[in-house]
Amino acid sequence: MKNIDTIIFDLGGVLIDWNPEYVFFDVFNGDRKKMQWFFDTICTSDWNENQDAGYPIAKATEDRVLLFPEYEKEIRMFYGNWIKMLGGAIEGTVDVLKKLIESKDFKVVALTNWSAETFPIALERFEFLHWFEGVVVSGEEKTRKPFDSIYNLTLERFNIKAEHAIFIDDNLRNIEAANNLGINGIRFESPEQLLKQLKTFNINL
Repeated sequence: MKNIDTIIFDLGGVLIDWNPEYVFFDVFNGDRKKMQWFFDTICTSDWNENQDAGYPIAKATEDRVLLFPEYEKEIRMFYGNWIKMLGGAIEGTVDVLKKLIESKDFKVVALTNWSAETFPIALERFEFLHWFEGVVVSGEEKTRKPFDSIYNLTLERFNIKAEHAIFIDDNLRNIEAANNLGINGIRFESPEQLLKQLKTFNINL
């Protein structure tokens, strides 16, 4: 059994419920097909991730409005109403986080794709974000998952050995990138599934 001494958490989708549907479901009057088209075509995940990697939100918004002027109102709502996309904490995972920290057996840090401009809102809202030994925010580092640079930066900053760490993320792409660098991965599906997966590393909470 590997000697695991570090746990690295993703935030959105693992500890924090974030979903643009909380804004745009009503904007599109409950028409999920049209809403999905908007996410696939205009305010895409790739576009949003560019801001997670440090691109200025105001510039990104104006760029998009120039491309799709007929959707100016909806484009401006994406970051204008961003705070409404934040749901609550995923309490079951917060409980897992608390137990890991209280055990004092692990270094516990976070690695998140998040705009440096919006992350302070989350810091103010969620007390548990202050529990980590440290948080690597992609927007502050001008890179993001799944690029090797942000994983290597995390390992170096907190003196982590890849083979002794577990990385928890809800995105398979990000898990595979971590695995390629020798970091053990758990793809998050639910707090209950996470507890079961941790047991396979002989971590019983």
